[in-house]
Amino acid sequence: MAKVGIIGGSGLYKMEGLQNSEELMVWDTPFGPPSDHFMKGGIDGVEVVFVARHGRGHHISPGEINYRANIFELKRLGVEAIISVSACGSMKEEIRPMDFVVPDQFIDRTNKARESSFFTGGIVAHVSMADPVSEELTSVLIGCCQEAGATVHPRGTYLNMEGPQFSTKAESNLYRSWGVDIIGMTNMVEAKLAREAEIAYASLCAVTDYDCWHSGHESVTVDMVIAYLNKNIETAKKIIRLAVPRAGKIKQFAARDALKHAIMTDPAKIPEQKKRELSIIIGKYIQ
Repeated sequence: MAKVGIIGGSGLYKMEGLQNSEELMVWDTPFGPPSDHFMKGGIDGVEVVFVARHGRGHHISPGEINYRANIFELKRLGVEAIISVSACGSMKEEIRPMDFVVPDQFIDRTNKARESSFFTGGIVAHVSMADPVSEELTSVLIGCCQEAGATVHPRGTYLNMEGPQFSTKAESNLYRSWGVDIIGMTNMVEAKLAREAEIAYASLCAVTDYDCWHSGHESVTVDMVIAYLNKNIETAKKIIRLAVPRAGKIKQFAARDALKHAIMTDPAKIPEQKKRELSIIIGKYIQ
């Protein structure tokens, strides 16, 4: 059975219903402290590891999240697949608040303040991001959304803005002209790092608003986001409970070989400290 990681976003700060749950006190990683301690447990025989992206109490801004620490620790704990849950804004009329989107593409509009690679400081790797999410996991999520009675859009492009401010109308209309489906502040960096760590990754995005482009709806506000999240968070939890056992039964994820031909640096040139730090990621390729 594959071990499944859950990254909880806005509105999802803990996982209820985990069997034999245990809090793992994680204070540090080679990349600094993660967002919060991790919760380990089980759902129908599948091991689950949960972390709250923004920390319990939602005290970490999107640009300040230590994405590398979160993904590194999930890798260290043996996670093979990550289901990321997040709120998002809709950029299309037909994608309505209370719907769910399982995106298959991303556009990165974040800035360089976000550390988006494990491969720095003496080691270089170039993983493919042509298909940034796991086809195996997205298929599971789409089916579970339908079974849970949710309206789901089975593909779409997620634009990752910097935030923490919401868009201007000019930005919102620009992104719509690009054919973007949804907008959020967190998922792109996670997808990049998960690929580098050879972990399958998929996003379950809960639509809360129409950003600020829709003349027939108010521009997005925190109150609006929270109101819609409170309405559909129970549905999101139901989808996760359905998805975890099915994800756990997947015998092999394509992401497990993402680094096979990606590391460019001559092993003799990689600093020994970097080899030690990244051993759980690169150990099967470089000793």
